[in-house]
Amino acid sequence: MNWKQYESAYAPEEFRSLGHRVIDKLADYLKAAESRDMSVLSPVSPEQLLRDWQPDFPAQGKDLLPDLLQSVLDHSTHLHHPGYVGHQIAVPMPAATLLEMVNALLSNGMAVYEMGQIQTILEHRVVEYLAKVAGFESSSGGILTHGGTIGNLTALLAARQAGSGHDVWTEGQREPLSVLVSDQAHYCIARSAQLMGWGDQGAWRVKSNSRYRMDRQNLEKALVAAREAGRQVIAVVASCCSTATGSFDPLEETADFCQEHGLWLHVDGAHGASLLLSPRHRDKLKGIERADSLVWDLHKMMGLPAMNTVLLFQDGRRSYEAFAQEAGYLFASDTSEEQWFNLGTRTLECTKRGMGMTAYIMLQTLGTEWFELHVDRLMELTGMLEGMLQAADDFELACKPEANIVCFRHLPGAEMSVEEMNAHQAKLRRKVVDSGEYFLVQTRLGDELWLRTTLMNPLTEEEDLRGLLAALRGSAGSA
Repeated sequence: MNWKQYESAYAPEEFRSLGHRVIDKLADYLKAAESRDMSVLSPVSPEQLLRDWQPDFPAQGKDLLPDLLQSVLDHSTHLHHPGYVGHQIAVPMPAATLLEMVNALLSNGMAVYEMGQIQTILEHRVVEYLAKVAGFESSSGGILTHGGTIGNLTALLAARQAGSGHDVWTEGQREPLSVLVSDQAHYCIARSAQLMGWGDQGAWRVKSNSRYRMDRQNLEKALVAAREAGRQVIAVVASCCSTATGSFDPLEETADFCQEHGLWLHVDGAHGASLLLSPRHRDKLKGIERADSLVWDLHKMMGLPAMNTVLLFQDGRRSYEAFAQEAGYLFASDTSEEQWFNLGTRTLECTKRGMGMTAYIMLQTLGTEWFELHVDRLMELTGMLEGMLQAADDFELACKPEANIVCFRHLPGAEMSVEEMNAHQAKLRRKVVDSGEYFLVQTRLGDELWLRTTLMNPLTEEEDLRGLLAALRGSAGSA
């Protein structure tokens, strides 16, 4: 075989030609999604897709990329469709996706400075800006991670090193450790505790109140119970906001509790921290400036592509304690603040995309006011849906929405058991999703199943929300 036959895969002109075709196809996709000329989702069973997509790769390639791309688009979930009100993932700005293409082409790994010089600096500036927005001290610091799960795990590793009373990283763990966390918290907190070897009591559950929030009284009870069970409690994890209902744990009273008991306060603000960008809504995070660490997903309410998460530490020195490992073949000297530009000393990931570049350039080109308006728009849509549900006698809210998450259910008008009511909600959701007009999800609160929407698309309109409720009613009538 002759390499000359294949080197065109690297040719700039081939890339330019292919790029034009791909960009045109993606622009057509965006136009069709915005104008509702496609379904949000065309459900296909995994077995059918496995049959359709066989691993019969040819020895010699063909010009199939645009056609294959179209098939991928056809079978994807279309977040840019105004009827998408499902999971907590951003409807990414098209310009930001072009920056991700640049990241993919450059492929600067960023574990060490020389493999991502400008990317490291831009990440540093984004971290600096977001820490200021959160009200953290000038001595704060942090890193970007691929998602909130890695961010939360890293924060808890730092909390373990700070709160266990000895050098866990070097000496290993002596006592069974726990963090106090709401029973409404994201499952990645429990997963992180178990990854660290703390067992299923590592994430010690705090009972939430009628608003699905932790409160001081239940925190006190949980701390006593955990200590009586022989657990060394080192931290509290506050949810801002919770996944199921979008409820915000009260940060000021939680910070008071942590201060009195000498506990680390970590805030999982993966979804809700973006409200800090809005003067109208940032009070929901009042007290955030007292946290020891904060996770904030930029790929949720800020409209950036996944994954792009910032992990902030009130004391920037703490960011070096989560991973205290020697790697002389990478790092020129001891892992210390002097090596702040070698990000591999502070993250689980040895290879990192230039996430900071995407965030920095979008902040520069759009301006901070755009992001404020984006957050306000999502909250405005939430208020619209809340008002419609409150005015309807055939729907009920689980609780008053605090973020852009609305948890509700349909009331069929006939007496039903809990099991029958749950089956009714699940059936309505399935019918609406299968229709392709809307995409919403469901969640459990105790024994009850509820419908859940997350208003992520700023192009969703009031008519779309009215249409969603009409579709649910129509599905109920045909059930």
